[in-house]
Amino acid sequence: MSEPFSVRVTVRGYETDVQGHLNQAVYLNYAEHARWSLLQAAGISQARLIGQGVGPVALETTIRYRRELLAGEEVDVTCAFEWGGGKTFRMVQSVRKADGTVAAEITAVGGILDLTTRRLVDDPSAVFKELATDPALFGL
Repeated sequence: MSEPFSVRVTVRGYETDVQGHLNQAVYLNYAEHARWSLLQAAGISQARLIGQGVGPVALETTIRYRRELLAGEEVDVTCAFEWGGGKTFRMVQSVRKADGTVAAEITAVGGILDLTTRRLVDDPSAVFKELATDPALFGL
C-alpha cells in the first residue's frame, strides 16, 4: 500500500485555546482541508462536483486526541480512503507532528449525495473514478 495523501499545516495562534494548545474543533478543519486538498490533487473541484449534481457528505466523524499541538508547530495531515460495498466509504486520517508523533487520529464515514434527489448515490467509488484525473489517490 502506498503512503496516504498528506498536506502540511502550521498551527496558527488564533486556533489555540486558553491552555495554549490547538482547540479541539480545529482538528475537524484540518481534516476537511486535507480531504479537499486530496480531491483537488485528484482533479475534482467543487465546481465539477456541482456540475455533475453531486457532493460529498460527512455522516460520522470520530477524533482521538493523542498529543497537544502548540502555535507555530507544523503538522502533516494525512487522508486515505477505504472502500467497501454500499453507499458509504471511510476516510482514515492522522495529524502528525514534524517528528512523526501522532497528535490525533480521525476516522470518518462519508458518502456522495445526489443534489437533486437528496439521497446517497449507490456507488460513490464510481463517482470518484468518473470525475478524477488521478483515481489512484483514492485507492481506486
